[in-house]
Amino acid sequence: MRRERVFLILAGLFLGSMTMLNILGITRFLDMSFSIGGLNIPLVLPIGVLPYPITFLCTDFVSEIYGRKRANFLVLVGLGLNIWVIFILWLGANLPPTPEGFNPETQLPPISHREFPFFKINTLTQAAVTASMIAYLAAQFCDVYLFHFWKKLTKGKHLWLRNNGSTVVSQFVDTFAVLTITQFATEGGLGLNPDKGVWSQLWKLIGMAYVFKLTVALVDTIPFYIGTNWLRKYLQIPKEAEGY
Repeated sequence: MRRERVFLILAGLFLGSMTMLNILGITRFLDMSFSIGGLNIPLVLPIGVLPYPITFLCTDFVSEIYGRKRANFLVLVGLGLNIWVIFILWLGANLPPTPEGFNPETQLPPISHREFPFFKINTLTQAAVTASMIAYLAAQFCDVYLFHFWKKLTKGKHLWLRNNGSTVVSQFVDTFAVLTITQFATEGGLGLNPDKGVWSQLWKLIGMAYVFKLTVALVDTIPFYIGTNWLRKYLQIPKEAEGY
């Protein structure tokens, strides 16, 4: 019973974060630049990247405690959730609109007006979610595969290695795929200046997003160690066991 409750919490956190980041996506970019010793470090991130590291931490917990099959199952459920998000967006864009003047007190334009908030979100989200689905599958399966590759190679030792070794590669795969696909699938959805060279700007965005994800991934080694040890005791799982 405890094991299923913990799995439900991890799965809920994973799927909730995945849905949130896909909807928020590139609807806003954040300037998180900072200075160290007089050196300015540029850091511009799409808001959707903020919850993403949590998804990798969740799959690492599931991989470690419940095994590879459960982790892959969670990845596939996440894929289905992405498809569901796209379907709801498509449905919302194609169903008959609210009659004009239905609620004049709101002072909103007719729902068919392209400046209506839904259509802004829909335009930015549709291609972004498609890109995210492709990147998501590649990155998450890569993360699960490499996690168990390192676990088998080290015979279950060096938890830090499989946690970071899997995430470092999968984070880059995801970052590169989602930003490049979004840029070209939305015909400039990232808002890059074509006069300054798209690829040079794109690599900067990829680099900044990847550094952020990688930093968070390295930092989460501590909570991963603490969480794994606590969960094994709480769930009464032998250290050598994989899954159940």
